[in-house]
Amino acid sequence: MVTRLGFLGFLGVIARLFLWAFLLGLAVVVLYPLLWMVLNGFKTNAELFDNPFALPDSWSLENYRKAWNRGVSDYLMASVLVTVTSTIATVFISAWAAYGLTRVNIPLNKVLTAVILGGLMLTPTVALVPLVQMFQGLGLYNSFWALLILYTAFRVPFTTFLIRAYMIDLPREVDEAAQIDGAGRWTAFWRIILPMCKPIITSTVLLHVLFAWNEYLFAMVFTNGSDVQTLPVGLTSLMSKHGTDFPVVFAGMAIAAVPVVLLFFFGQRYIVKGLADGIGK
Repeated sequence: MVTRLGFLGFLGVIARLFLWAFLLGLAVVVLYPLLWMVLNGFKTNAELFDNPFALPDSWSLENYRKAWNRGVSDYLMASVLVTVTSTIATVFISAWAAYGLTRVNIPLNKVLTAVILGGLMLTPTVALVPLVQMFQGLGLYNSFWALLILYTAFRVPFTTFLIRAYMIDLPREVDEAAQIDGAGRWTAFWRIILPMCKPIITSTVLLHVLFAWNEYLFAMVFTNGSDVQTLPVGLTSLMSKHGTDFPVVFAGMAIAAVPVVLLFFFGQRYIVKGLADGIGK
């Protein structure tokens, strides 16, 4: 019995070692391209072509300064503006819609739910042509408002689905207690239900930020001017203008990646917990 337990313990140690080795290898696979991109932003063209995998001879920030002055600063501000506003609009509209679908007895509740969730089946590429014509007719083409409306409209169904799944199992007694205390629908939603949904709200915020920050198709089709171009499109423009100056391009890509990497690094546990609590319900 002792020998068997010792053998099983040995197998457990081996299994843990293999697991740690796998996770370490996965971390290297994920992090090394980011580190390589950042390091190449410090090199000259000669250093880059001589040995792209070596450390830079000097640690000058000149390439990062050039990338910043050649448009990355404008693209960054445009991305921040579009991402922040569309995130606020999407999460608020979705949370309010989820509240109405789960906490209010409204006619055709199931039909409305099906219509909203039906938006998940709409592919953006299919709607490009009519959307371009519509925004041109409204005078919103090549503007900040075009991206704000599109990012919000196409993410509301998915975000509503997540928040609704979380709200369904919140106790009804909370609403009854709020009504007894004289709270209206808006007060109950804003001060009671929304704070109770903090895990899924945090998750949906982070997911939308990742989407809006990296979205390319709408940003490419609906923006032409540099003052409204976001980072994905702006970096493409940077590569077309300075394609032979690769370290500057790498520096611009590194600047664009840093905010979202930091956001995901500090918010990943909220994403996992919120989605597990929401979809798991």
